[in-house]
Amino acid sequence: MNNKIGTFASFSIGILALWLLLFAFIPNLMVFIASFFTKGEEQFILFDFTLANYERIFDPLYLSIFLDSFKIALITTVSSLILAFPFAYIIATAPKQYRSILLLFVIIPFWTSSLIRTYALIAVLKTKGLLNALLLWIGVIDQPLEIMYTQTAVYIGMVYTLLPFMILPIYASIEKIDMRLLEAARDLGAGAIAQFTKIIIPLSMPGIIAGSTLVFLPSLGMFFVSDILGGAKNLIIGSFIRNQFLTFRDWPFGSAAAVLLIVIMFLMIYLYTRATKNISQKEVL
Repeated sequence: MNNKIGTFASFSIGILALWLLLFAFIPNLMVFIASFFTKGEEQFILFDFTLANYERIFDPLYLSIFLDSFKIALITTVSSLILAFPFAYIIATAPKQYRSILLLFVIIPFWTSSLIRTYALIAVLKTKGLLNALLLWIGVIDQPLEIMYTQTAVYIGMVYTLLPFMILPIYASIEKIDMRLLEAARDLGAGAIAQFTKIIIPLSMPGIIAGSTLVFLPSLGMFFVSDILGGAKNLIIGSFIRNQFLTFRDWPFGSAAAVLLIVIMFLMIYLYTRATKNISQKEVL
């Protein structure tokens, strides 16, 4: 029996390793290699070694695209954190019989393509959409708001799409907190704000860091949200890379931008592992 389990495990790991090799490692390796070549007039790539593609990225025109992408990703991450923390705390502290239902409401958006959900937001955000109709009905505004094809619409779409990725890690961290610590803090005279800042926030920090990483990294590349809701007025890294490959046919330059994005992602993951490791060491001490 143990031999069969061992054989099945080895087979499964082998299939997974082969899959990652064929569809992750090799394509990324090809992109990395292509970033050091040049664009041809008739060919996509000329095998002339150069570092010019990486030098072009630091041109002020292209560098501004990366900076704008970081700004969008940062605002999306902070907004998601502000909205997600109360949701995660309510779910984590709710009676156990209700937690599964509340978590289901968080997970349901994953059942639908994010692209379809982004298109659905048009019906909410357009001038005669549901949001303006509601605000006009309750008397908050006198005339419809122009939200579609603005930066605000992009932020709304990003947060809406990525919010579950922030809620779930924070919920997992808060659920592990021993609530008797809050009772002890109250007995010692700590108020609600002190309990929140001294106990809940520090102990839920691994979830906050994980959620921020899971939101920040996809925000850099989700070009379809910007294209659909923002009218493609502002380029982000993802749409910039897409344009280099599909519109301008400059595969080497697009590859260099993609490599830089991969490096940024690995750096973020490294910082996440370092941060969580330091937090774990402090908890042990």
